[in-house]
Amino acid sequence: MRRAIRAAVFEGPGNGFSVQTLELDPPGHGEVLVKVLAAGVCHSDWHLVTGATRHPIPCVVGHEGAGLVEALGAGVEGLAVGDEVALNWAPYCGKCYDCLRGRTSLCRAYVGPIWAGTMMDGTTRLHRGGEPVYHFSALACFAEYAVVPSMCCVPLPGVPARIAASIGCAAATGVGAVLNTARVEAGESVAVFGLGGVGLSALLGARLVGASPIVAVDRPSKRGFALELGADVFVEAGPNAVEGVRSATQGHGAEVVVECVGAPSVQEQAFHAARPGGRVVLAGLAPVDSSTNLPGALIVRQEKAILGSYYGTCRPDRDFPKLADLWRDGRLPLDSILGPTYPLEAINDAYAEMLAGTSLRGTIVFE
Repeated sequence: MRRAIRAAVFEGPGNGFSVQTLELDPPGHGEVLVKVLAAGVCHSDWHLVTGATRHPIPCVVGHEGAGLVEALGAGVEGLAVGDEVALNWAPYCGKCYDCLRGRTSLCRAYVGPIWAGTMMDGTTRLHRGGEPVYHFSALACFAEYAVVPSMCCVPLPGVPARIAASIGCAAATGVGAVLNTARVEAGESVAVFGLGGVGLSALLGARLVGASPIVAVDRPSKRGFALELGADVFVEAGPNAVEGVRSATQGHGAEVVVECVGAPSVQEQAFHAARPGGRVVLAGLAPVDSSTNLPGALIVRQEKAILGSYYGTCRPDRDFPKLADLWRDGRLPLDSILGPTYPLEAINDAYAEMLAGTSLRGTIVFE
């Protein structure tokens, strides 16, 4: 039986999100109904508004979520009603070449349906007035309830919903870029460009492994956050950012630079902020039709490695529990990156504050 739910709907570029009442079908084969408790306010959803990401509309946004398993569709194994879960926005088959080598973020099995905004059978579980409403990023979790592929649910018992939600995107992406993609070692210098939820998580990851010095680059409003979370040096974003990073690293540049903005101009700065022999990790999502000018001559002569990092090169069933354990042990203080909470009706206010850069990671919470 369909149920009525409140959800944040995106109608087209240039508009914000509107909270509407929609109909949600029960879960189909291999699917799970999740009662959403928390959903992080991430820039990736805003890319729809700017047009940097294109997606079928209307769609329900939200891809950083956590909640309780409410019901199971046929064929679902390994989950039970009542499980506390973090949501994984990159479901994977577990059987293909990349999955068998632990690179589940590269699995192609779900890519077509995800970008079509549907479930695996090509249909939606969301409807409005008899017409389909599409699911963003396999989750559509800016809603009271979400139907998701079972692979999207990772049990994290005893982890508060806001922490579990952050593990499902910001932490997995930012900490993963440091631990999994760059494999930063103790004593290596790290520079992080962009201090949203992903960049702040990358700072925590750099601190976790004992990187030194840690250099944070963003607008002045992020200075206090960066220094409180473990940055040794703060550099103001802008034309002098590369020189600022070099100055903080004895003139050489950082051994690892993590770019978390997704802007070609910032990606280019990140490259030049890395020392010869350094690793440049591109973790920010750039517009799909953009290109970045990275000088091949310097890549060769200076032996710089350019590494893409999609979802922190993480394997959710392995890494989400690992991140949760690090949080429990006090070694990964994810609470420190969390900012204000908002009801669903205030979602546009939440994004306005995110864009202003005056707060830490906001979260939509559901009673």
